[in-house]
Amino acid sequence: MLGVTDLPTYLAGLALIILLPGPNSLYVLSVAARRGVRTGYTAAAGVWCGDTVLMTLSAAGVASLLQGNAVLFGIVKYAGAGYLTWLAVGMLRAAWGLWRSRRQPVAEGGAGVQEGAGERPFRRALVISLLNPKAILFFIAFFVQFVDPGYAYPALSFVVLGAFAQLASFLYLTALIFSGTKLSAAFRRRKRLSAGATSAAGALFLGFAVKLSLAGG
Repeated sequence: MLGVTDLPTYLAGLALIILLPGPNSLYVLSVAARRGVRTGYTAAAGVWCGDTVLMTLSAAGVASLLQGNAVLFGIVKYAGAGYLTWLAVGMLRAAWGLWRSRRQPVAEGGAGVQEGAGERPFRRALVISLLNPKAILFFIAFFVQFVDPGYAYPALSFVVLGAFAQLASFLYLTALIFSGTKLSAAFRRRKRLSAGATSAAGALFLGFAVKLSLAGG
């Protein structure tokens, strides 16, 4: 189909890859839990736009450039790790603030609305996506396995594979968004639970930063 080979295997592999936790999906979940469905989808839109850019760059051959240029790869890699660290520190600071105020009564409807009021979920999710050179290398390495080398229009094959990837991402992030909003009521009532969850998210983001900084080209 349009130069795509072994589509069932691709879809099975894609499902497994989408389900692996990563900084993008974790960020969308945290935003939805804190600020609701609409803001969760705003963050998810940043993920989809970022992934679209990375898929386009992969098809255009930027992956080969990153693989062949250690300095360029290192710049993008450490910029991404630094950004994830900055987000992690912000989460840990927010968790500490929640823990310190855990005995204070929560005004009805007030906690979740004020928290993160100056945050820009679309931009943050987009930057998290773009500052990940390993994602570009992944897309080119994974997609190319399912493109017929004899097909006259390989770019079209990449478009088909990318469309399926975005559909899977949409379904997965939608599930996370609605799961997150169900958790938000409990988080607002119980500051200890919210502080613990925010601390865990911050620790995971630090782990993502370390993993990215240690990644090789």
